[in-house]
Parts: sequence; structure tokens; C-alpha cells
Amino acid sequence: MTKPRLLIISDLDGTLLNHDNYRWEAALPALKKLEVGGIPLILNSSKTAPEVRRLRQELGNSAPFIVENGAAVVIPGHTFGNPGEEVVNFGASRSEVLGVLATQRQAGARFRGFEDMSAKELAEVTGLDEESADMAKDRLGTEPLLWEGSEDELAEFKTALMAENLRLVQGGRFYHAMGIFDKADGARFLLDKYREQYGDEPVIAIALGDSPNDQQMLESADIPVVIRGIHSDEVQLPSAKHAMRSIKPGPEGWNECVLNLLFEYGY
Repeated sequence: MTKPRLLIISDLDGTLLNHDNYRWEAALPALKKLEVGGIPLILNSSKTAPEVRRLRQELGNSAPFIVENGAAVVIPGHTFGNPGEEVVNFGASRSEVLGVLATQRQAGARFRGFEDMSAKELAEVTGLDEESADMAKDRLGTEPLLWEGSEDELAEFKTALMAENLRLVQGGRFYHAMGIFDKADGARFLLDKYREQYGDEPVIAIALGDSPNDQQMLESADIPVVIRGIHSDEVQLPSAKHAMRSIKPGPEGWNECVLNLLFEYGY
């Protein structure tokens, strides 16, 4: 019997990367096996394209990747017969988001977005170093902002964005203005692309995540893997999905689950 083609779609923070120091070395045995097996590892994160590029370089990863919680998919040249790199947006592009925000500001909305700050200012606000702040500013579909108005004005602002097919999502410190999409959109899009490329060969998609933010992505996969973490118990998948749950957190759990699945499918 021929082995199915496997496709791995993975969240980063708390999943492939440690929450404490953002390192991935504990997953090295599984990462090496993926490379030997020619299995694409698609990174799917809230991080920006430059931030994911830096990590991909460390990992030696050449697969497409998904940024800003599903805002866009970046497809490297020659992946699916495309001559150069392609960016596919889901929901609004960043320029469309900034256009709506500019209109709202003229109407009296009070906020400061990443676009309004220099890398130096953003570094001061976030505690990032300047190089990292510069990477955080380079976005494809979302705009984080600090709200400076009242609660009532915030409610009006949210309604105004909804009328433009945008939403405002509260993060830790920042609100994020973005289109209507989630981490599953890019995952499904790439899965279709790979299925097309592999023709009649069976393809099994494995998704790994650690929080409710990964819920839709996990549900869109054939095999969802929930990595143990602070919010992993809040991820409740339909029983028909037969989710795998790691015993260890972060990259240790990632490594264990991926190695088990590779063994199961003969890799």
C-alpha cells in the first residue's frame, strides 16, 4: 500500500516555539524527519511575514506560510509552478484597512496605530528591539492600534468598521483592525493547492495548535493535534475529529506527536 502524502500546518507560539524563550530546538528530531520525508511544514501564525521569514531561515523551511492569523498566504516562487513569490490576501489588504482607518480618524476616532509610529517609538511602546519593531510594522492585512478614545466612542468605532467589512479584535495590549478571516482560510487554500499538485495521491493534513485561536485551523485538518498549554483545555473539537493531545507542552509535545504520526504513516 502506498504511503499517503502528509502535510503539516503548525501554529508557532506555544506550539512549535516555547512560550518562554521562543525556541524550537526540542522539536529537532521531528523536524529532521519531515525534511527527509519531503513533508511540507506550513507555519501559520499571528506573526508578520518578515518575522516568519526569519524563523523559516533558521529552520531551513521553504514551504508556503500563513501570516497575521490568516490575513495572507505567502507562496515562495516555484512552489506550485508560480515563477515568483505570490501573496494571497484573505479579507481586506492592509492598504484597504489603513484607508478605512484614515476615514474614521477624520470622523473623530482617536487611536494610534503601528503605521503612526516609527520603529523606535514602537520599540518603546512594546519593549521589542528596534529591528523586531520594524518587522512588526511590515504587515500585509492587519493594523494593531492603541485606543485613545472613550468606551462609547470605541463601540461606535467597531460598528463603523463592521459596516466596511472589517472587525476589531482585542489582543493583549493592542486592538487589531482586520478583515473577516481566520487561520483556517489559508490552511484550506494551501491544502487545495497541494491536493491539486499531488493529483490522485491521498493527502492527509495534520494541524497543530495550542489555543482557541487555532480552533478553526484544527477543525479544518484531517488530524488535529492539540499541544498542551495554558489555554489548550479550552480547545474543544467535535468528537468525530479524534483529536490527539500532547502530554508535554510546546516543542517537546510537538516533537512527540509528530514523530508518532510519522511512524504511524510509515515515514
